[in-house]
Amino acid sequence: MQSQQAPSNTSFEQFDAVIVGAGMVGTALAGLLAGAGLRTALVESRVAPLMIETLDTSTLTPRVSALTPVSQRLLTHLGAWPAMSSTRVTPYRYMQVWDGEGSGHIDFSADEAGTAVLGHIVENSVTLAALNQKVLTLPTLQAYYGVEVAALQTASKGRSVILKDRRELNAPLVVAADGARSALRALAGIEVAEQAMEQDAVVTTVRCEKPHGGCARQVFVDGRPLAFLPLSLEGDEHYCSIVWSTSARHADTLEGLSNEALGEAMAETLDHRLGRVEVIDRVHRFPLIQRHAKTYTLDHFALVGDAAHTIHPLAGQGVNLGLMDAAVLADEVIHAWRRGASIGERATLSRFERRRRPDNAAMLALMKGFKTLFGSRQPALTLARNLGMSAVSQAVPLKRLIMRQATGERGRLPRSCR
Repeated sequence: MQSQQAPSNTSFEQFDAVIVGAGMVGTALAGLLAGAGLRTALVESRVAPLMIETLDTSTLTPRVSALTPVSQRLLTHLGAWPAMSSTRVTPYRYMQVWDGEGSGHIDFSADEAGTAVLGHIVENSVTLAALNQKVLTLPTLQAYYGVEVAALQTASKGRSVILKDRRELNAPLVVAADGARSALRALAGIEVAEQAMEQDAVVTTVRCEKPHGGCARQVFVDGRPLAFLPLSLEGDEHYCSIVWSTSARHADTLEGLSNEALGEAMAETLDHRLGRVEVIDRVHRFPLIQRHAKTYTLDHFALVGDAAHTIHPLAGQGVNLGLMDAAVLADEVIHAWRRGASIGERATLSRFERRRRPDNAAMLALMKGFKTLFGSRQPALTLARNLGMSAVSQAVPLKRLIMRQATGERGRLPRSCR
């Protein structure tokens, strides 16, 4: 597919970097590169960018992320955090995880982690709109909305992205940030290891009888983790975003319930810790598939975010891993650019992959292990996980280590995240 010829009457534009995909990860990467002075193109098939001033803040949206303090530092570096915090973010200082089929439990707190918060639950729309407000105004950024990629070609000093409107964008570095089913990744010929998790995520928004108190809660029943992620609407702490990862058959059952019956099922599964639960949004559902690209890089080409890896939502780490991809790739690229090296050379991109692949692979393996452990009905494994959770809960040094991992404090952090 790389050998496709550009359409006739093509207009050529030259950049330092071309990023395809203007979601949170792609836009963050564009902001880091353009903010350092690289002439950057950002290509997106959506017709127009989401902006803070056009957001409907009267209602909560169902797609949220649990942003770590490290991701918060990156978003602060990019200038997006003030707009996010003034729009709507919900900090959480506590986390409760327990086995609904036994006595195992583990509680985390920000005080034990030595941080102000464990993280923030933020609607994806808020994060992206705030990023757009800052990034799209950078003088060295050119955004192309409402266009799709027709072809990817090898150029004399890099790559060429051919758009369906006949424009050709040339750069020494092209980055695919266009999601789990990345078209650009396919055009580059990069294969992906894919594993269906045999679960669907059922997502919605609820209002609870009791306030969440800045605590994220997750219970495991029959290998089906149900997460109540705290949200606030105009200071009201009775709202939560729900992610119930469950079998396709159970998801069918949940979808067929009335809002009242679904709320009762959630309240009962959560052991009524937040009292009555009222479902206030429609139910959204999507299959859970874990993916990992065979390589993140080729000559003058790189993958970031979901184009490189997708993960079970169990730990809420998907967006954080993607943002760290963007920050590390920017670290290596900007360093090469400032010393006059080709930013798309394999040495530069290989350093990015060496820094990111082990962390991403470890998190993917951890989530697979959790699914196996909590999905088992074997008495020995049930006993082991209950004893293990309770033991960890009492071992403060081990808990602190786990919390440092969960808050993103892993390895050598890129400059934008320190």
